[in-house]
Amino acid sequence: MTAPMLDSRSIGIATGGRPFDPHLPVIVLVHGAGMDHTVWAYQARALAHRGWSVLAVDLPGHGGSAGPALDSVAAMAGWIWRLLDQLGVARAALAGHSMGSLVALEAAAMGGDRTTGLALLGTVPQMAVHPTMLESARAGDHRVIDMMVGWSFGRQSLLGSVGTPGGYLPAGAERLLERGDRQSLASDLAACATYQDALAAAARVACPTRLILGAEDKMTTPAKAAPLARAIAGSRTIVLPGAGHMMMQEAPGAVTAALTEIARA
Repeated sequence: MTAPMLDSRSIGIATGGRPFDPHLPVIVLVHGAGMDHTVWAYQARALAHRGWSVLAVDLPGHGGSAGPALDSVAAMAGWIWRLLDQLGVARAALAGHSMGSLVALEAAAMGGDRTTGLALLGTVPQMAVHPTMLESARAGDHRVIDMMVGWSFGRQSLLGSVGTPGGYLPAGAERLLERGDRQSLASDLAACATYQDALAAAARVACPTRLILGAEDKMTTPAKAAPLARAIAGSRTIVLPGAGHMMMQEAPGAVTAALTEIARA
């Protein structure tokens, strides 16, 4: 069966303040569970002004994209390529954070030589979610958001000592998760918990790949990412000192520099 066309009016996309041009090198930025494209605000703008055509997307059921949320990592990865096909993009680099890293990984494996580069931020091959947390997410319990935010930042961010202007980062992350749809968050966590194909997908990745990890990440620790790094031929791991899981906000410049490596690798 042919997949239905995507309605661009019902998809949230940010391009970093520059018109999207499919003839330039394209990079797709994929957010994590319960979030939206705004987590990439710094990187989207920086990359767009460094010669990339940027697509920071809202997955279905998130931000400006109509729902419901897709219920599996594979379905989200397929959605990415359907969107690129509709936009006339032949090849693209993919970058994903947390759940989005699994989506980007699966999409890279699906895309074969259409994938020009891959960046996996805050990633591990299996993102286990405790059943009690899943039940609480399905019930809309705010404590799930509290737990996610509490686990997401390194010590300096929790103390308010960060290089990103504009406020206290944990509070910003909490507001972002609060404005999202609670059932989409529950669906995302379930998709993470059931995804078992990361190492198989990694073995099929042939493009330049960077794993970008936070040294103080409590959710996806650098040590647990090692099997994934070994499974991707020629990959390089970059560990950011002082950063936790929300490294895009905690170390925005370092993350942007690491993302650009997949273009010149």
